[in-house]
Amino acid sequence: MSDKNIVLNVNGIEVIYNHVILVLKGVSLQVPEQGIVSLLGGNGAGKTTTLRAISNLLRGERGDVTKGNIELRGERIENLTPADLVNRGVVQVMEGRHCFAHLSIEDNLLTGSYTRTDKGEIAANLDKVYTYFPRLKTRRTSQAAYTSGGEQQMCAIGRALMTNPSVMLLDEPSMGLAPQIVEEVFNIVKDLNEKEKVTFLIAEQNTNMALKYSDYGYIMESGRIVMDGEAEDLRTNEDVKEFYLGMGGGERKSFKDVKSYKRRKRWLA
Repeated sequence: MSDKNIVLNVNGIEVIYNHVILVLKGVSLQVPEQGIVSLLGGNGAGKTTTLRAISNLLRGERGDVTKGNIELRGERIENLTPADLVNRGVVQVMEGRHCFAHLSIEDNLLTGSYTRTDKGEIAANLDKVYTYFPRLKTRRTSQAAYTSGGEQQMCAIGRALMTNPSVMLLDEPSMGLAPQIVEEVFNIVKDLNEKEKVTFLIAEQNTNMALKYSDYGYIMESGRIVMDGEAEDLRTNEDVKEFYLGMGGGERKSFKDVKSYKRRKRWLA
């Protein structure tokens, strides 16, 4: 990927939990301005830790970036607070949505504007969220606890939009959702990217859906980036098709077989 217009640059970071557990092992990736980049891999590959390192949410889990650095538009950010990053336009939508169950949908959305004082713009942002998520408007007075998983995911993304982000980190947005709802969520992501110019880094296990809507992808295994490339190239790559899209030729392998299958040498680099 060219260095031109890179908004987010992760340079060889290592992350250690509890001072002893090495989770990320020299992870490097780039996200271009107004791009959609996917971070792919199975459960435990290190995707969530990578996002938390970028948004500086590791310290609450006794994690630290011990090597490497992270840059936002050329400025190092790994020592900023999460609140500082939100003020600079970087916001994360957590895995599992984390809506406030006892609050209404609208009150959940308004928590995203907690640090803002521009009431007119807050109202305009709320209208914009309802434009992209009309289902939320019809459920705006409902308690989040009594809405569907898809509605809660839309609420979580809408709440992030209330911060006026330029970069959004989405952690497993398809988790637990029906296929048609997943497609709807990704279509909205594409609209936000094209119309609102929001840059996205998406950690996702649904490789096929993520690559369908992304420009570029990185594949992680065991805390390392093992492959990257243009999204369409990855979708047609034989290794990716076999290990992540379930489209390998010959006898179908179980997940256990895949774990013990001998990777090509470049996957172990």
